[in-house]
Amino acid sequence: MLSITADQLALFIGTLSVAIVSPGPAVIAVSQSAFALGRRRVLPYAWGLAAGASIWCIFALLGLTVMFRIMPWTYDLMRILGGGYLVWIAWKMWQHAPDPLPDPAQSRLGMSFWGGVVLNLSNPKPALFYSAVLLSIFPALLSGADKLAIYATALSVEMAFYTALASLMALPWLRRRYYESKFGIDRAAAALIGLLGLSLILRL
Repeated sequence: MLSITADQLALFIGTLSVAIVSPGPAVIAVSQSAFALGRRRVLPYAWGLAAGASIWCIFALLGLTVMFRIMPWTYDLMRILGGGYLVWIAWKMWQHAPDPLPDPAQSRLGMSFWGGVVLNLSNPKPALFYSAVLLSIFPALLSGADKLAIYATALSVEMAFYTALASLMALPWLRRRYYESKFGIDRAAAALIGLLGLSLILRL
């Protein structure tokens, strides 16, 4: 039986959706690959990126709950560190919103499923992001069923996002609009993530 609520899952979906919309290395890679190669050739790569990102959610779920049971004081420490990290991410996103999108990484890992997995696993920052978000939304102690529901939700959101992104960015006319919308997307995401970080730090 689940101890987490539908409202908590909805907040988790909303927070995760806001975070992954802001352009990062994986978003840039799949977008520009879709521009060049088309939807069918890029979809396996996009699904690999989604799977790789969701693996960080597993690490956060398994590591944090065990640690909190053994050392309860670590909850407050992670709450403060996680909130500080979210505020820092929000500041960097706000600061760089006017910047143009960089080119994808020069060493491409290939357009395979596993290429996408490796790309997202090469960046450990999502582990701390997932940890901070999980701490801010869900109880400190989660059952196995809770963890499964949270992971399934994270995987679904990641899969839906990368599938939609690869499909949409394969349409040439959307490329220009995507670049034009970067400033607004980054500023809105920065504001929401910053508020989440502050609420996590100030929670008693």
